[in-house]
Amino acid sequence: MFTHRERFLAALNSLPVDRTPVFPLLMFFAANRAGISYRDFATNGRAMAEAQLSIQQRFGLDAITACSDAFRISADLGGDMVYPENGTPFLKTALVRSAADVVALSRPDPLRQGSRMADRTLAVAEMVRAVSGKVAILGWVDMPFAEACSVCGVSEFMMMLKKAPGVAHQLLTFLTQIVIDFALVQVEAGADMIGAGDAAASLISPRMYGEFALPYEQQVCQAIHTANNLVKLHICGNTSHLLELMVTSGADLFNVDHLVPFAKAKAVYTAHGKCYKGNLNPVAHIMQSTPEECGSYAHDCLIQGAGTSYMLSAGCEIPAETPDEVFQAFCAAPLAAALGT
Repeated sequence: MFTHRERFLAALNSLPVDRTPVFPLLMFFAANRAGISYRDFATNGRAMAEAQLSIQQRFGLDAITACSDAFRISADLGGDMVYPENGTPFLKTALVRSAADVVALSRPDPLRQGSRMADRTLAVAEMVRAVSGKVAILGWVDMPFAEACSVCGVSEFMMMLKKAPGVAHQLLTFLTQIVIDFALVQVEAGADMIGAGDAAASLISPRMYGEFALPYEQQVCQAIHTANNLVKLHICGNTSHLLELMVTSGADLFNVDHLVPFAKAKAVYTAHGKCYKGNLNPVAHIMQSTPEECGSYAHDCLIQGAGTSYMLSAGCEIPAETPDEVFQAFCAAPLAAALGT
């Protein structure tokens, strides 16, 4: 009999499992079912942990993640943050507009009392304390390219890539060490794996990805591996043009967005001996589906992923508006498939 964590690790390593692991990304859904505001979920590590643990217990998930937003490092660099009651936190004003702004930044202590990095690390520690060895626990960072988009603004950083590539690399180099610091304190807190988001990287060409995103992803993955831990790379959007580069990042698990053809992702990741998860459309295939329809969509993914190192997931976060009975059908699909029902 597998524990949830054992099932997760076995699938990750292409070993036999009793059923395909269920590993969705839940943020607003978890906060909603816990009856707390998203502000509390994003700013109170204990509240986040309790929400994730409650959802795990209720639906039998194999892995849960300490993820809420992409502005932890931005806040700890001194950014002017906005925390909506029921929206995602965001940076009010860009921190970086020039080379001088980069030089003025100071590397923060990820465990400084009251910091947002420390708060997420607390969430990891609380989840580990509650279910260590039974459920896979993921910490979370955003990769340096994504962090640069956060501190500059997405369009502004994209312009910097063209107009001031040297400054862009200077900023990316600075942020890489902070991302590594943030990842390693979560490893120390007991995380089984570090989830790493790099969503904005889906917007750039393979050439630019190879110059401005991939080398820094590789540094982060290498540092986490040196600490004897694992990495999940999560890049939302259509990454079909980047798959052959992404697979060289060093990550151990890859999320596949619904915009990426399942067969293409399967071919790339399987050829490189990598585990992947996805790729239901979180809106059309889950939130807007009936339980029967959602179960059917999930079953199609399970059939396509059969015989490979695969976990069931949506392509990105599952919306809070998803009915419980639909989410339950999603979660139950792997067991039904294993039983042939």
